[in-house]
Amino acid sequence: MAKACIICNKGAIPGNKYKRRGMAKKKGGAGAKIVGKTLRRFLPNLQRIKIKLDGTVQRALVCTSCIQAGKITKAA
Repeated sequence: MAKACIICNKGAIPGNKYKRRGMAKKKGGAGAKIVGKTLRRFLPNLQRIKIKLDGTVQRALVCTSCIQAGKITKAA
């Protein structure tokens, strides 16, 4: 089972983590410089819950935005 939402297929998105050095201009410094970039992954907020899918009850990974929007019906 992949780490993605079963409803909207929302998964991990690549991004960067920035390492900064120096004091910010608004704090009286010369400005913060970026001295390093590292790749990272932004993961969705997935919850493993029981849902009704095609008339059957199954456990699935669903993102919280789909749960909140009411796109699924929870099983008891």
